[in-house]
Amino acid sequence: MAEVTAALVKELREKSGVGMMDCKKALVENNGDIEASIDWLRSKGLSKAAKKADRVAAEGLVGIAVRNDGAGMTAAAVEVNAETDFLSRNELFQNAVRKIAAVGLDNEGVDAIAAAKTADGDVVSDVLTNLIATIGENMVARRSARFSVAKGAVSSYIHNATAPDLGRIGVLVAIEGEGDQAKILELGRKIAMHVAATAPLSLSPDDLDQAAIEKERQIFTEQALESGKPAAVVEKMVEGRIRKFLEEVVLLKQAFVMNPDQTVEQLVAETGKELGSPLTVKGFVRLALGEGVEKAPAGDFAAEVAAMTGGQA
Repeated sequence: MAEVTAALVKELREKSGVGMMDCKKALVENNGDIEASIDWLRSKGLSKAAKKADRVAAEGLVGIAVRNDGAGMTAAAVEVNAETDFLSRNELFQNAVRKIAAVGLDNEGVDAIAAAKTADGDVVSDVLTNLIATIGENMVARRSARFSVAKGAVSSYIHNATAPDLGRIGVLVAIEGEGDQAKILELGRKIAMHVAATAPLSLSPDDLDQAAIEKERQIFTEQALESGKPAAVVEKMVEGRIRKFLEEVVLLKQAFVMNPDQTVEQLVAETGKELGSPLTVKGFVRLALGEGVEKAPAGDFAAEVAAMTGGQA
C-alpha cells in the first residue's frame, strides 16, 4: 500500500477543493492514486464543492460567541459568507456558523480558525467544504475578530438578527476596568448598538488612518481657498473642519446616539465615576455582512439556476 503523505493530501486538496480529512480518506481508499481519488471524491459528491469556489459569496451570517470564566472575558465575531440570503435561515448553516464562531474564541484570524477543530472534532475548513457539497452554494469564512479582557467586559450586539447570536451586523466592544461587570456589559452593549448605527472608522484620532485625514484636509483646503479668504483664515477654517470630521468618524469623539448631548468618551468617563473605577474602551469591531465584496449582477444566480434546470431566466 502506498504511503499517504502530507504532500499527496495537499496535491489532492488543491486539485479537488475538498477538505483535508476527506482527501486523506480518498487517498487511503485508492492506494495513493491521485486521479482515482478524484473519481472517488466525485462519486461521493464531494468534489463538486470545488466548482462553487469562484462564485461570489456576499450573503451569509455574522456569528458571535462569548466566554466568561475566571480568567476573564473573551468574545469572537466571525463572518461566514454564502451566495444567497436564503441560506441564513438554513439550520445546518446557522449551526455551522455558531460552531465556527466558538472556534474563534481560541484562534486569531480566519486562517487559524479554518485550520482549527470545532468542539465536535471537525476541522473548520472541512465543515465548510462538506456544507458546500451538501447545500450547493459557495461558502467562505471571510473575516473574524476577537477581544479578551482580564477585568471588565467584552460586550456584543447583533443587528438584524436571524437567530440568537447570528445576523447581518455583528459588533464587539471591549472595555477594561474594575467594578460591577453587569454594568460594564450594559455600557458596552449600548456602545455596540451605537457602533452598529454609526460605523465609526477608528477608536481614537490616533488610530485613524492618516491618509484619510490628509485626504479630507486636501478637500477642505481646496474648498476654503475658493472663498478667497486670507491664508491664516483658510488654515483656521480647515482645522475646524478637520475637528468636525473627527467628531463624525472617531468613536470616542462621536455624539452618543442615545444622548447626543454627550460624546461616547464622556459616557464612558461618567459610567466609570459611577462605578468608582476608571473605564477604558480597548477596542471595537463592526462586521457588516458582505461589506466590501463586489456582488454579481442580480440576474446571474437566477440565470444559472434556470440553466441547470433546463429553463430560461
